[in-house]
Parts: sequence; structure tokens; C-alpha cells
Amino acid sequence: MLKKTIALTASLALALGLSACNRDSTTAEGGSTNDSITLALSTQTNPFFVQLRDGAQDKAEELGVTLNVQDASDDAATQVNQVNNAATTGAGVVIVNPTDSDAIVPAVETLNTAGIPVVAVDRSANGGSIDSFIASDNVAGGRQAAAVLADALGGGGEIIILQGLAGSSASRDRGRGFEEEIATHPGITVAAKQTAGFDRAQGLNVATNLLQAHPNVRAIFAENDEMALGAIEALGDRAGSEVIVVGFDGTDEGLAAISDGRMLATIAQQPEVLGARAVEEATKLLRGEQAEAEVPVEVVTVTSDNIADYR
Repeated sequence: MLKKTIALTASLALALGLSACNRDSTTAEGGSTNDSITLALSTQTNPFFVQLRDGAQDKAEELGVTLNVQDASDDAATQVNQVNNAATTGAGVVIVNPTDSDAIVPAVETLNTAGIPVVAVDRSANGGSIDSFIASDNVAGGRQAAAVLADALGGGGEIIILQGLAGSSASRDRGRGFEEEIATHPGITVAAKQTAGFDRAQGLNVATNLLQAHPNVRAIFAENDEMALGAIEALGDRAGSEVIVVGFDGTDEGLAAISDGRMLATIAQQPEVLGARAVEEATKLLRGEQAEAEVPVEVVTVTSDNIADYR
């Protein structure tokens, strides 16, 4: 009887040990564990987020932590499932770049309930508890975009605004800053504004339709460079001469468009820095240290005057 009891105890101990071992190792499917960080990206088709991912991966390698990247392909439901899965598999920390700042809230709350720290990067959630938020000052950037556009127009004319993903904090904040500043220039009229989903193809289609409906437009502000490049394609030879375009992000293609005169300006973020700082703060939390509640990353207005500093 004693031998049976010892054998049963040993079997239970072995089972528990194997279970713990499984919880502490990365799954074959790439799921996170409590020794790793999950980066839940909105998309990897946008060059900006590819750069953000690269900055995060480089920093993770430098710090010796495991980074599991999830791509929601700009689908809010997919991202919620990915974040919920990170909670289920026991991620150590989750860095989230929300596709939709409202839709992600229940998943953030699930992480909160599970005791898993949450870092938001570039965009935040509109609810739940965020341990650290790393972002550019999108409101200030929107104001900077409006200022450079207004100056180029001489204070008068009709303009179009191409908005990003509805529900994203980046779109909301950039739009807010832009419209607050543009309102101080009474000679400038917003002829139309419409979402183009932070996407180049949508930017082309939306800009084409809005330009046909408003033939007197003199400028376009796009809340990211991808939509700005779509608008430039819609304008053709008119881009940079008859109609000026201002973007946001400072991607390589956006900077190239400034160099060749098709785009007036972009508000340059530093996506690699955003990704790296997000991993730095997540690693602090992973190791039981205190993270900074907010980490601002500088944005800069880039025009032909200072383009050489950014290429």
C-alpha cells in the first residue's frame, strides 16, 4: 500500500512538473508563454508597422527576450481573438497596437483579469488598464500638418481630409489636431473628409471620387503616408503643382515623394523607436520592474527644406 501511495505521489508530481514545463515553453504554433512578450500588431502590410515590428524585434534580441508577433490584418475581431489567446496561453506581457481602440477593450480587460501587463504602442485602448503607452504626439502632429499646409496655401482654399481607420486613436487624435489648427485659418474650407482606412488603394479610390466631386480642391491632408501616396496617384501630374499633399508617418516612400516634389510634407514618426521602446517597457514589466506610464516619441515636420536629414 505504501509503495502504491509513493508511486501515485511520484506520478502526480511528474504530471505537475510536465504541466509547468509546458506552461514555461513556447508552443509549436508560436503561442506565447509567461517568459515571452506578445506583440499584437494591427497589420504588417503597412510599411510603418513593418518598421515598428523590426524595431521591436531588434530590441527583443538585444535584451534577450522572446517576442511573438501576431498580425491582425486590420481586422478588429481577429485581433481580439489573438489577444484573448495570448491571455489563455499565459503570455508574460502583451504589447498591443489596436486596430480599433474601442473593440480591443474587452480583450485588454481579459488580460487585466489574468494579471498580464499590457503595453500599448502607437494607438491605445479606450478602456481597460494599460501599464505603459508608447506613442507619438498625434494631436501635435495633426496641428503641425495643418500649419505647413495652411502656410503653403497662403491661408485660403478648399481642402480634403483622408481619414484613417474609424475607431483608432491615431486617426482620432491626428484629425483632432489638424482640424483644431486649420480652424484658425478662416480662409481654408474643408470641402470633404472621408475614411480611407490608412490604406493606399483606398486612398486612391476615395481621393479620385472626392476630387471629381470637388474640382476646386487645392490641398489634401492624409492621416498617413499610405493614403497620401494613393492621393498622389489619383492626382497624377497635378500632385505637387496644382494640388499639394501632406501625409503623416515619414515612411521611405513618403520621403521619396517629398524629394521628387509630389508631396509637400509629412509628419515623421520614428516607428523603429516606438517598437523598441515598447519592448523596453514590456521587458521591465516581464522582470517585475516598474514601467513608465507614458513614453512620448518626437514627431517632426519634414519638407524639402530638411529632407536630407531623414533620407
